[in-house]
Amino acid sequence: MNLKKKTRGQLIVLSGPSGVGKSTVISELLSERENIYFSVSFTTRQPRVGEEDGVNYNFVSREQFESMISGGELLEYAEYVHNYYGTSLRLIEEKLSAGTDVLLDIEVQGAAKVRAKCPDAVFIFIIPPSFEELSRRLHRRATDAEEVIQGRLQKAREECKQIPNYDYLVVNDKVSEAAGEIIAILTAESCRTKHRINLVEGV
Repeated sequence: MNLKKKTRGQLIVLSGPSGVGKSTVISELLSERENIYFSVSFTTRQPRVGEEDGVNYNFVSREQFESMISGGELLEYAEYVHNYYGTSLRLIEEKLSAGTDVLLDIEVQGAAKVRAKCPDAVFIFIIPPSFEELSRRLHRRATDAEEVIQGRLQKAREECKQIPNYDYLVVNDKVSEAAGEIIAILTAESCRTKHRINLVEGV
């Protein structure tokens, strides 16, 4: 039996409503698991307090983003609350081809486009313990006006209707437990026969 390193990385898509704590869970996940690359999305929205260009998002103008669309440079893109969000196709392919797992944090519109192009990707949806808790988290963030928060809560209810299209559902009550569940999901996925058949030759 000849054991070989996997030849291609796994694409992981993470979605969930605004305020559910995806960024915090992702940070915990990346600190716990090696050989995983977090794809930093491009967006036309303004940075929030504490966000850094190239770390949280790649912040670009609407004109720059639309140029990327016309140039076919994006794996997916969508408009969410009047701003564009998208993922670089070239960078994703480079990482996957090198055997590195790639994590995308994208909303349901973008996830649907990735699902159509990459059916072998793993799709995980993160929900809050309750909508009451989601409302508390959005208010605690203190970055949006009340009407914006109400819009985000309504959007969250609409997004949750897409949950049946996802492979896994994770509740973010405690960050460490949510990250632990995602790590367990990724470990199980990596053990699938289709991902490991290359490890065995001449059996």
